[in-house]
Amino acid sequence: MIRRSILLGTGSALPVRAVSNAELAQTVDTSDEWIVERTGIRNRHIAGEGETTSTLATDAARAALDAAGVAPQDIDLIILATATPDQTFPATATTVQAALGIDDCVAFDVAAVCSGFLYAITVADSMIRSGVAKRALVIGAETFSRLLDWEDRATCVLFGDGAGAVVLGAEESADGTRGILASKLHADGRHNQLLYVDGGPSTTQTVGKLRMRGQEVFRHAVVNLASVLNEVMAMAGLTNADIDWLVPHQANARILDATARKLKLSPDRVVVTVDRHANTSAASVPLALDLAVRDGRIKPGELIVLEAMGGGFTWGACVIRL
Repeated sequence: MIRRSILLGTGSALPVRAVSNAELAQTVDTSDEWIVERTGIRNRHIAGEGETTSTLATDAARAALDAAGVAPQDIDLIILATATPDQTFPATATTVQAALGIDDCVAFDVAAVCSGFLYAITVADSMIRSGVAKRALVIGAETFSRLLDWEDRATCVLFGDGAGAVVLGAEESADGTRGILASKLHADGRHNQLLYVDGGPSTTQTVGKLRMRGQEVFRHAVVNLASVLNEVMAMAGLTNADIDWLVPHQANARILDATARKLKLSPDRVVVTVDRHANTSAASVPLALDLAVRDGRIKPGELIVLEAMGGGFTWGACVIRL
């Protein structure tokens, strides 16, 4: 028998306040035309008073649990991917655990920025396949607006806040054709200074602000995302022609277009939410996945590929048969 991690349900959550490009242009030296032309972004959600990474993560988790028909107490593993935790410690995953009323489970955070959800789901899958966990809650949640330098107009317009979650469950079958079929992760710490936050407890004793060299990140992203997708499809014994849906990290519409062209994938098989959510870092892949599941685009039995790249650099991809 083959033990796989099956996707049981998805969920997402967004802050109440939606901010259009036009509204942003009232306080930042930019314009709707400038942002749309360069990024494809038209809107983002910004966390307000009382909204934190843990509250968004908890709301997304509840939605995913409801969709899966799984009670919180049946969860034995929570992995939360975030670069914007509520506290330096303890892990925000434990805050979510308490909010969900789960008395005891394994709960920890993963820090891989925009690739965080790919790292988290890969770790959860490994723990499920090895028998350490049976049902896992994997969450990507961010309040990235609180890391932004609102004077840096080239960067601050790119990001938003939100959360997405999935419930994974163990399933044993003779053929193992359903569930997570393959995952591949990478990191290259030599590129630290292309995308980073200029603060931290051990260095500046401050939170710091996000800094990015956008053009260089763009070039690396297109190459790395195409490469890791080809890798993970080969690991699964499949070809790009087998992909029903690509759910990529929602950083920039131009990156999505360039990656699809490089992979010879039809744009209408790529889930795009960057126009409405902007870049929500670790939340972007599960947010986009939940949207496409709930609007009926992604259906049971279809083959989907999740992929992302973020600061570090880190990048990865995951092949799932629903």
